[in-house]
Amino acid sequence: MTPTTRHPRVMRAWLWACLALAWLPPLAADTPIAILDFELNDVTPLPGTPEELARTASIRPLVERALVSLGGYRPIPIDHASIARANRGFGYLYDHPEAAAELGREAGADWILVGRLHKPSFLFAYLMGRLVDTRTGHLAATLVVEAKGQTQPVTERGAARLAEQIGRTLISLYGDVPIPVPTDQ
Repeated sequence: MTPTTRHPRVMRAWLWACLALAWLPPLAADTPIAILDFELNDVTPLPGTPEELARTASIRPLVERALVSLGGYRPIPIDHASIARANRGFGYLYDHPEAAAELGREAGADWILVGRLHKPSFLFAYLMGRLVDTRTGHLAATLVVEAKGQTQPVTERGAARLAEQIGRTLISLYGDVPIPVPTDQ
């Protein structure tokens, strides 16, 4: 039995993901983007299990890898001390794009993604991200990907789809030309 006959849905999903990535042009050479660790918002009867905490911790690196594979993006690391200074509690940076923008700007990023894994059920979760322009402090987009299941491949596919949404959003805002730098007036 071949992998295609054993898991045709997985193979079709993989094929569609590859085709989507092939159609997605890079934005501009090495667009600097910071991605924060995702926060877990687990509202199930058994919140914050070690498995769910590990899954949540895996999302940022998965999104970064997916963005790098798209081409044209350079992940900017932000140290935990800087994040702790900027963050005033759960959801603060997610709800305050101006504070997230300042954090990203100080690190040298043009964009920052503040993420959350919202888990309302054991059957599915939402990978949510707020994409903020660090130069203006404005929220560019709120992105949401539904992940049905709790396995690592499901999380990887969700992170790849979130990276695609980031790429499409930036391209729809600015095309494939360099991003304009705001001027002080």
